[in-house]
Amino acid sequence: MSTPAVEWELSGFGDEIDDDPKIQIAVMQALGAKHIEVRSAWGTNIVDLDDAQLRELKSLLDAADMKVSAIASPIGKVDVSLPVEHEVERLRRAVNAAQVLESRYIRIFSFYYGEDVAVESIREAVIERMRALADVAEESGVVLLHENEKDIYGDIPERVLDIIETVASPALKVAWDAANFVQVGVKPFEDGYAKLRPHLEYLQVKDALFSNAHVVPAGEGDGDVLRTVEALKADGYTGFASLEPHLAGAHGLGGFSGPTAFGIAARAFAKVLNEAGVETK
Repeated sequence: MSTPAVEWELSGFGDEIDDDPKIQIAVMQALGAKHIEVRSAWGTNIVDLDDAQLRELKSLLDAADMKVSAIASPIGKVDVSLPVEHEVERLRRAVNAAQVLESRYIRIFSFYYGEDVAVESIREAVIERMRALADVAEESGVVLLHENEKDIYGDIPERVLDIIETVASPALKVAWDAANFVQVGVKPFEDGYAKLRPHLEYLQVKDALFSNAHVVPAGEGDGDVLRTVEALKADGYTGFASLEPHLAGAHGLGGFSGPTAFGIAARAFAKVLNEAGVETK
């Protein structure tokens, strides 16, 4: 008796393809995806799009029968010294975008801090801010996905887990990014999977090398992508896998690949999925 195929929802960061959402949608569809992750459109970040722009984007997506897997917001990618209200207000704009675009997920981060600041010293401030953000999410019916990013409080598995368990909100879950773990010296699967799997809600797909921290296509680096995919399959994961290749360049609020490099990243991940026995829909 054959084992039924496991299917995940394929998505990707459209603005890594092009600023124009029409091109973003076309390339994602060519890759077989029915979802897209929205970080920016027309060169404008998702939290800065006005209502008319959001409605136009929704119309483009509807016309193509595409849905939004997540709002890739920059919330929490600021210094922890800013007032709590600063990011709460921006999150409300991200929530509005999520509601217009009909997505239940919003990606967030857990705050930068100065080079001369001890990470342990900001824990209380981070927890206060993350709890305030989770309160907004609970009120609004959305789920926040904390992405492990280098140079923020939640950059290593132990501190990600600390945030999730301390805030203890059903509206705060984990977005897994193997490349970002590699870039802070963490072996993703060995050091983080068992700790974070109970809270893992969303998979962001990119890989990186320990030797120079360069981002590479999935399965070509030290991010244990295949082992992670195999383990997620065994655990019954059926959520999103969102391509975030970062192959052509990166800046503070995101990365870029272009259509060609994005296609390379997609084919590399497809190879990993095929080896693990996972299909996408």
